[in-house]
Amino acid sequence: MAKFLYRMQNILDIKYKLEDSAKQEYAEARMRLNVEEEKLEALRTRKEEYYQEYQMAIKGDLDFLKIDELANAMDIMDEMIKAQLEMVRKRSKELEQARAKLNQLMQERKMHEKLKEKQFDEFVAEINSQENKETDEVVSYQYNNSEGELEG
Repeated sequence: MAKFLYRMQNILDIKYKLEDSAKQEYAEARMRLNVEEEKLEALRTRKEEYYQEYQMAIKGDLDFLKIDELANAMDIMDEMIKAQLEMVRKRSKELEQARAKLNQLMQERKMHEKLKEKQFDEFVAEINSQENKETDEVVSYQYNNSEGELEG
């Protein structure tokens, strides 16, 4: 029996490799975003701690130096949070680009898989047609030979 060979198999193999690479890039982008989000959360937690400390300082003994330091610390934390938010936005954008690239490569791979499947179906249909033709020839040959023997 004939063997099916997909003539663009090397392209399909490359598509699989590119897709795997894009999946890895997506995972790395997701990990970088998670790290930046964790940093942002840590900064917010630290600011909240400063705020709590500030609230206690203005309610207790009025230590103006400590109150001023805590107010400055909260202002610095606001600036750090703003910078970290920008970093999170940047990483989110990178993640979205990686997702779009992965989706595109997955669509290309699926398209090649469908082409391969279609060619395989055509191959099977051609083999079946050829086998039916051979069967018809054998039956016709046997029928013609049996008529010849009956006449003689």
